[in-house]
Amino acid sequence: MSNCLGHFNRREILRSLGGGAMAAAFGSTMLRPGRAAAQSEKAVADGGKQLFTPYSKPAKVSLVKGNDRREIISQALKNIQDEVLASIGSKKRILVKPNFVSTTRQLAASHADEIRAILDFLKPHFKGEIIVGESAPSRNGTFEGYQSFGYLPLEKEYGIKLVDLNKEPWVYRYVFGKESRPIPIRIISTFLDRDTYIISAAKMKTHDRAVTTLSLKNILIGAPLNDGKKNDKGLTHLDYNFTPKETLHFNMFHLAQEIWPDLSVIDGFEAMEGNGPIGGTPVDAKVALASLDSLALDTLTTRIMGFDTSKIPYLTAMAEAGMGQGDLTKVQVLGTPVEQCQFKFKPNEKLAQAYGLS
Repeated sequence: MSNCLGHFNRREILRSLGGGAMAAAFGSTMLRPGRAAAQSEKAVADGGKQLFTPYSKPAKVSLVKGNDRREIISQALKNIQDEVLASIGSKKRILVKPNFVSTTRQLAASHADEIRAILDFLKPHFKGEIIVGESAPSRNGTFEGYQSFGYLPLEKEYGIKLVDLNKEPWVYRYVFGKESRPIPIRIISTFLDRDTYIISAAKMKTHDRAVTTLSLKNILIGAPLNDGKKNDKGLTHLDYNFTPKETLHFNMFHLAQEIWPDLSVIDGFEAMEGNGPIGGTPVDAKVALASLDSLALDTLTTRIMGFDTSKIPYLTAMAEAGMGQGDLTKVQVLGTPVEQCQFKFKPNEKLAQAYGLS
């Protein structure tokens, strides 16, 4: 469960939390921020075992601002190099997972130079198999994105393999649908493989249901299968009501019991605001972030974008359940001071009223 330097594999810890943490954080039918702590106290008061322990360990997030995308991402990783290399340990292979919510619009997708920066960092230190794998929601397939965004040369440049994860084996899990009824969902097995080190290569963007879409959502909603005939990603958010009670928040927390990135990188060189995750407009934020604690990373990035994380249910629930560090007073920022990277992103217009955003 831990490596030689005492770093814990986050996915191992999350599996040990199990369904108890989920029940505590969400109550009977819908996620309510603040419910988790009350449920935990009740469990202890009733003489039972505590369902989870709040995450008290300080987290490190690397933040770099600059004028070259590849360079700032590389520096963000170098700032935490020792911790990252120790966390890889004896893993047999590495998956670098970009975000292709669109396979034709570059602003909505992970840039090839983000992947290059990650591979530049990995190749001198890791001699095992490295794959770049995505499970695009497009009917035209993941390789349309690889071609559109200039990924194809990466195979020869780095000796890695580009993979369409939608062609990989899968297993059934459950998510919650209408009226909180469980429904089966196909999850790509790679995301559950304990021998695979998962790197989320995300983009800094706004979202029409989750306010922001960053490293955690990239992995959690990347895990369901899209076989070209049926896209199971849509099963995670059936309630299209654009409110904080959106089922998507509930299901991301639920899936996170087993699925979690080991390392996350966020490219905010050219970010997206407004009607993301596809139709937004560019923001020249010129920042890059990286961390082993994806929750701390997404929480900090959301604040940098100018949003209140307390209004984003899945982030608050994950923090209360001890899945990562959600308290920014306990996050050590390495590199560029946060004060130099503050923005006021426009939210998706569908969420502005429901979340009290401006």
